[in-house]
Amino acid sequence: MLREISEGHVRTETHDGITTIEFYHPQSNSLPGQLLTALSHEVHSAGNDPHTKVIVLRSGGTKAFCAGASFEELMEIDTADKGFLFFSGFAHLINAIRKCPQFVIARIHGKCVGGGVGIAAAADYAIAVDGADVKLSELALGIGPFVVGPAVERKIGLAASSSLAIDATTWRDAEWARKRGLYAELHQQLSEMDESIDRLARVLAHSSPEAMALLKATFWKGTEHWDQLLVERAAISGRLILSQYSRNALHNFRKK
Repeated sequence: MLREISEGHVRTETHDGITTIEFYHPQSNSLPGQLLTALSHEVHSAGNDPHTKVIVLRSGGTKAFCAGASFEELMEIDTADKGFLFFSGFAHLINAIRKCPQFVIARIHGKCVGGGVGIAAAADYAIAVDGADVKLSELALGIGPFVVGPAVERKIGLAASSSLAIDATTWRDAEWARKRGLYAELHQQLSEMDESIDRLARVLAHSSPEAMALLKATFWKGTEHWDQLLVERAAISGRLILSQYSRNALHNFRKK
């Protein structure tokens, strides 16, 4: 299935129990609201599909995996309600990944910023290639990684996630991310990464769906309140993005 988005798409294919969901946006795979909604819908649908045994989440192109929130859309937010609606898109996506019974393997082929780091963290198993550096840039925009923060902290711990959130302008390399558990595997070549993803996906596609669902539930134990928590966090970001600091930061970024 192909969902056409303004200047992008979300494509879903299922073969032999493996459902691959690909998102793409020409601006470094950034995430406007429409794309977030479509992506959440596809993850939810795959989770309810009895033919899906495992989900592979990937992005298109050969450069960045995900540049996070769409700057164009951030600049258009002019009310707290619109801000809340936009950031809720990230909350819904993380919760869709969390609640679907299948394991989600993330293919991280390039740099991750903001929400992209959140996607990598929410995935049950992220496989990356050298050069897939990470940065939580939200504080530099006058907000903060409030929505993705719980997923990042759950995966790499409070100390490492705090470092990313506080030093919002510094890239951490892919090896840093692997050592802290954001990436389960790190490969030198794209071909090696894809071979590993294909191997693991095939193994999981032939594993017990019931056992995997129960195992995933144990991994996510203690996050049952995230439906409410992440929405509350979206309201914080939705309010902060209206500040004069954020307006100036977005304007200056756009001029670069």
